[in-house]
Amino acid sequence: MKYTNPIIPGFYPDPSICKADGKYYMVCSSFQYFPGVPLFESRDLVGWSQIGHVLTRESQLPLEGADCNGGIYAPTIRCHEGRFYMVTTNVSGPGNFYVWTDDIYGEWSEPIRVQQGGIDPSLYFEDGKTYFMSNGDDDRGISGVTQCEIDIETGAKLSPSVCIWQGTGGRYLEAPHLYKIRGQYYLMAAEGGTEYGHMVVYAKGPTVNGPFTGYPGNPVLTNRNLGGYVIQGCGHGDLVEDEKGNFWMVHLAFRQLDRWMPFHITGREVCLVPVTFQENGWFTAGVGGITPVEVETDRIPDAVGQCLKRKDTFSDTRVGVDWVFLRRPHRENYSFPEDMLGEGPSEALRRYTFEGHMLKLYPTGLTLEEKQDSPTFVAIRQRQMRGELRCKIQVPAGEAGISLYMDHGHHYDLAVRRMAAADGAGDVYRVMACSVVGGVKCVVAETVVRADTEITLRIGLEPVEYCFSALFTVQGRESLCPLGKLQTRYLSSEVAGGFTGVMAALYAQDENGAGRGTEPARFTEFAITYEA
Repeated sequence: MKYTNPIIPGFYPDPSICKADGKYYMVCSSFQYFPGVPLFESRDLVGWSQIGHVLTRESQLPLEGADCNGGIYAPTIRCHEGRFYMVTTNVSGPGNFYVWTDDIYGEWSEPIRVQQGGIDPSLYFEDGKTYFMSNGDDDRGISGVTQCEIDIETGAKLSPSVCIWQGTGGRYLEAPHLYKIRGQYYLMAAEGGTEYGHMVVYAKGPTVNGPFTGYPGNPVLTNRNLGGYVIQGCGHGDLVEDEKGNFWMVHLAFRQLDRWMPFHITGREVCLVPVTFQENGWFTAGVGGITPVEVETDRIPDAVGQCLKRKDTFSDTRVGVDWVFLRRPHRENYSFPEDMLGEGPSEALRRYTFEGHMLKLYPTGLTLEEKQDSPTFVAIRQRQMRGELRCKIQVPAGEAGISLYMDHGHHYDLAVRRMAAADGAGDVYRVMACSVVGGVKCVVAETVVRADTEITLRIGLEPVEYCFSALFTVQGRESLCPLGKLQTRYLSSEVAGGFTGVMAALYAQDENGAGRGTEPARFTEFAITYEA
C-alpha cells in the first residue's frame, strides 16, 4: 500500500508511540494549551483517531503564566504490565513528572514528580526496575543523555543520575529513548535542533547503561540536505514493533509553504517511516535515510486505507479533544453545543455547560494579546494549508470573531465589533480584518453594516496567503464583501518563533465585558473544509 506523510497533520509535535493489545497509542506535546498531551489510537499505524488528552485536570496541568514557549514539552508513552505511563516536562511548573492509568480511555493519575533535570524524559522497564532518562546534566555536571533508576510508585531516585551518551556532536541533543531489541540496547535521540537541520541519531550497547557506540551511518534519518523539499525538520523519533515483527519510526517534521518559501505554519507534525535491521545489528530508517511525502510499503496490507479528515464542524469535533483552550480556561465563559459533548465526558468536561446547537462565548476584558491569563478563546488546529473556514456569528456586545492564532503577538483576526452608529440611530457592526505581527496591531480592511444583519465570516486558506471576507444577508439577499489578504509567513514559526502551529480560534472580548454578566457572542454553522 501507499501512504502519505504526515500521518497526523497539524500542530502535533514530539510524537511517542507504544503498542498494547493489538493497538497503537501515541502522544504529542501541547505547550500552553489545555487540556494537555493529545492521545491517539490506531490499528494499522496509518489511520489515527484522537481519543482524548492525558492531562485533563487543572491539578495535573498548572499553566498559570505559561507563555508561548511554556507548558508541556515532549512526552513519552509506554505500557508496562498492562499499565500505561506518560512522562513529560511542564517547563512552566513542576518540571519532570509522569502519570499513569489502567484504562487508556479513562482518567489518568495525579502527577508523580522525578527529581532529575533536563527535558524530553523517557522511561524504560526491565527486570522489575524502572529507568528514567532525559537530556541535561547528570549529578556530576556532565551534559548529555542522563539516566537514573527510580521507584515507579513514588518517583524517588534509587541511583545517581549518570550521563550514558553524549551523542554524535550535533547541537541540542534531545529526545532520548531506550530499547532492547534482539539482545542489544539501542539508545535513540535527536540532534541539530527542531528546525531545518533536525536529525535522528542512535547508538547501541551491551547493557542498559552502555557503553554506547554510535551508528557509523548517523544520522539515521534526516531531510536536512533536501533543499526545497516539502517535508523538512525530521527528528525526535520513537520506535515501535508491529504485529508482524516489523519496526517503524514515528517522528516529527514540518511542511514548508512552497519550494522557495522556507516557512511553515501548521506546526511540527507526525510522520511515519519503516525501519530495517541489518545482519550486523544496525538499523536504517526511511527511504534511503529520508522521509518522503509518499511511502510505498508491503508491510501494510493494500486493504488498509489511509483516510485523512477533510472537514471539521461542531457536529464532528469534541471540546477537550479537538478543541482546546489557552492556559487555565475560565469555564463559566463557555457554553458549548450538545453535539460537541461526545460520549463519556471526563470529569473536567462535566464542569462546562452544554446546550442547544450554538457555541456561546462570554466576553471579558482579556484580549488575544494576553500573555498570562486565559481569554475567552477555544481553538482547533489548522491541519492543512488549502481550504476554507467559515462561521456565522452574532455579537450582542463587544468584539468576537475568528482568529488564526500563532501566539499573543502573531495572529490574524476576522472580527465583528458592535458599536453605536455615528448618527446615533441604533447600533452597527464594524467588520474588520486585523493583523497582529510582532505585537503591532493594525486594521487591514473594514466595513460597517446594520446590527440586524446576518454575518458569516469566511477565510480562504492558501499556502501563501489567507483571504478574508464576510457574507451579509439583508432581507433575504446575500452579498459578499472582500476584506483583504494577508501573507501566511508572518504566522510561521520562522517569523513568530516558538514551537506551536496556527490554531483556528473562536473568541470573544470586550473591555467592558464581565463574563456571564454580558450577553454572549453566538457562533453557528462552523466548518473548516480542506482540499484533498
